[in-house]
Amino acid sequence: MKPRHHLYLDDDLTQELEHLASKPGASKSAIVTAALRQYLKHKGADDRDEALRSRLDRLSRHQQRTERDLDLIVETLTRLVRVYLLMTSHMPAPDEAGRAQARARYDQFINEVGRAMAGRDNADAAVTGRAPSAQTLPGTPSLAE
Repeated sequence: MKPRHHLYLDDDLTQELEHLASKPGASKSAIVTAALRQYLKHKGADDRDEALRSRLDRLSRHQQRTERDLDLIVETLTRLVRVYLLMTSHMPAPDEAGRAQARARYDQFINEVGRAMAGRDNADAAVTGRAPSAQTLPGTPSLAE
């Protein structure tokens, strides 16, 4: 046996319910049952949507960090190959002066990569509306300098 419920509905809602129930094979009880089932079925959807939205935001941030890291690797490799091809053939046999020059060139290389990445961060910040990354490579000027 089904439990009995007493409901109070607005006049316009009552008229719509009576109009739907007047059709053959329809009853007020069946219409109200179907409507309640549908409402209760989707009631928890907002909680699930919020959990998914939070997870997608986390994944988006992770993807942005991964893209930044990949950009750093590509920029580093590009500059390394360029320095190697331009400078290696001109290096004399290693001596103290050669090693000092190599260290200076390496420091210059790191600074160039840092500046390129800082410029890319500033460009990304302008597009995405977020603050530029505060991370800098060792030996590179920070964005605040």
